[in-house]
Amino acid sequence: MTGAGYQALDDDLKRLKSVERPAVIAAIAEARSHGDLSENAEYHAAKERQGWIEGQIADIEDKISRAQVIDVSKLSGNQVKFGATVTVVDEDTEEEGRYQVVGEHEADVKSGRISLSSPLSRAMIGKEVGDVVEVITPGGVKAYEILKVEWI
Repeated sequence: MTGAGYQALDDDLKRLKSVERPAVIAAIAEARSHGDLSENAEYHAAKERQGWIEGQIADIEDKISRAQVIDVSKLSGNQVKFGATVTVVDEDTEEEGRYQVVGEHEADVKSGRISLSSPLSRAMIGKEVGDVVEVITPGGVKAYEILKVEWI
């Protein structure tokens, strides 16, 4: 994963542990003070929220423990690989797109970050400027020409 992706995960983990977890513990304590727990919807909702938070914490801790952080600014080359920011043009519509190839949890197409396992990334990996890649999309096969490979 990229350094920014690692930082985002770490920030989310800190928020869950320091804000969300204490808030749900307080909500459980408040709901308990209302009496009979078997018919207490607030208590059951808070316990469910607590389970979700603990699951998120475990998931993020697992991702962080297995992460290999790659400093994209130290990479270079003409070939598309993880971390590259690639400018492509759709050969049918002449519409340009600019995407950074990132890890799965960092992907956000609206921000121009696509997962390493996405069809477009898989098609571009190993290609260079001037190469044309074909991607199978729900609307049919799309062809993209690689215009630029950057390491930002």
